[in-house]
Amino acid sequence: MAKVNYQSIPAGLLEAYKRALQPDERFIIPTIKAKTVIMSLAKIAGLTRQSYLPAVSVIWKTFSTVQKAAWKTVDTHSRQHGWRTFLSDQCKRIKFGLVGEATPNEFHQDMVGQLKIVAPADELKIGQPHPGTYYVRRKVSGTKSQYEPIPVTEQLALPLKISLSYKSQLYAEGPDPYAIFYADVRRLYQGNNISQLLQIDLALLQDWENLEATLSSVVGEAVSYNLYLHLHDVSGTVLVDNIKAEHSGSNWVRDTFCKNIEQDFTRAYYQVPKNWAPVTMPSGSQFLSVYPT
Repeated sequence: MAKVNYQSIPAGLLEAYKRALQPDERFIIPTIKAKTVIMSLAKIAGLTRQSYLPAVSVIWKTFSTVQKAAWKTVDTHSRQHGWRTFLSDQCKRIKFGLVGEATPNEFHQDMVGQLKIVAPADELKIGQPHPGTYYVRRKVSGTKSQYEPIPVTEQLALPLKISLSYKSQLYAEGPDPYAIFYADVRRLYQGNNISQLLQIDLALLQDWENLEATLSSVVGEAVSYNLYLHLHDVSGTVLVDNIKAEHSGSNWVRDTFCKNIEQDFTRAYYQVPKNWAPVTMPSGSQFLSVYPT
């Protein structure tokens, strides 16, 4: 049985406690921390001077209507504008010390996922499971760092369409070189669990392009699926972005735009990786999010 304890706040100190302290993590190691105070005008002015926003805003104002329209076209938000996409991209360029502005690209936006293999490794495989039900963490409204588990029901209803944008520079290092993105679909038929693959083959040397594949029907009942990116008997680099698994009217991929693909499990109440998790990752292989140059 768990051992539970608590500390009462002494009489007369409750108001002082509320002004100065606030709850922090409460699920793993319960803690109390100092409350964030409202910043003074002088401090706000100092932060503004350090912000990238003013510099990026000046650049945006120099753009022509055609340039702004090009950024609007690649805006991934439901309400396309272009400014948010350019802001995110340009802030990354300033942060990483890159000069100039990027050209709007329909295949990727600022950060992308990078899968890299160097000797002695010749293989890398990462996965993202999609069971029928699982829990994710959600921030508790009105708190700074408290989270709660939220159940997610992902009922697989065909057709299932997977797609991604990628750029590859890979070299064969063995008898069976390949790079693939695929969904391993679990289906039930006559009391048996059967695996059926929906696969996209990636070229070893390829500039940015977008590929997709669709599974419209199966024998039996499709229940769930796992997504995988697998490089085998190769060395080099693959960049990926805009990864999607669409069914039941939604895209269910976590971290579609590859902002932080290396973040796997997140503290308490996880049942699936936050984004992607290694399946096969020998020494010399890695995956992370980078800004493409």
